[in-house]
Amino acid sequence: MNREQISGLAHANHPIKSPLDDDSVRQLLERGVPRGGERILDLGCGGGEWLLRALTAHPHVHAEGVDISEDALRQAREAASRLGVQATRLALHHQEAANFRSAHSFDLVLSVGATHAFGGLLPTLAAARKHLAPGGRVLIGEGFWEREPSQEAVEMLGDFTDLATTVDRVVADGWTPVHGHVSTRRELDDYEWACWGSLASWALDHPAHPDSSQALETATTRRTEWLRVYRDTWGFVSLILRQTSG
Repeated sequence: MNREQISGLAHANHPIKSPLDDDSVRQLLERGVPRGGERILDLGCGGGEWLLRALTAHPHVHAEGVDISEDALRQAREAASRLGVQATRLALHHQEAANFRSAHSFDLVLSVGATHAFGGLLPTLAAARKHLAPGGRVLIGEGFWEREPSQEAVEMLGDFTDLATTVDRVVADGWTPVHGHVSTRRELDDYEWACWGSLASWALDHPAHPDSSQALETATTRRTEWLRVYRDTWGFVSLILRQTSG
């Protein structure tokens, strides 16, 4: 079982692949598309959950998504069909997000929980800037350390910084936050329980499957890492940004 398959099973009951509940997602999208007729781009869209929610809430929005997972994009197309989203309003591209080019500029560029694909927060913002229409917004989600992490936590999750320094780096890069959301303890915990519980449930429901033992072992390991290594130190912030100048 590869990483993509494990991720698909783990996120079966939490399709927003970040520690955000439905109300937080709705509010962030409302801030990101205040007119309701914007053009949206998601860099690393996965199954297109952000785009589908924006499209169903706003019938005049048009959206594009980019991802390297052909299976995730197939799921996004199937979900769009079930939801009755017109094909003319959603375009999905199977390629590296860093290499994506479009004839359009976008009023909202999304990259939530996917900054690793670009090499970090600031490189992700640099990529988003290339696609942004004048006066447009970026919605970005990134981890941060709520308190001093252990070396094990840093090695496991990455070299994040604290929330204030994270925002300072964004501002120094030429952006102004116009809205933000720090995931609550409930959102963080709900996300982890959903991921590793979904994966474990699949393993228990399919005991004869050749990947069952691997899935259960992975769920157990990841749950233990969360509880013992980073639960009390790691946080997640979602920022809506506008360019300070230019």
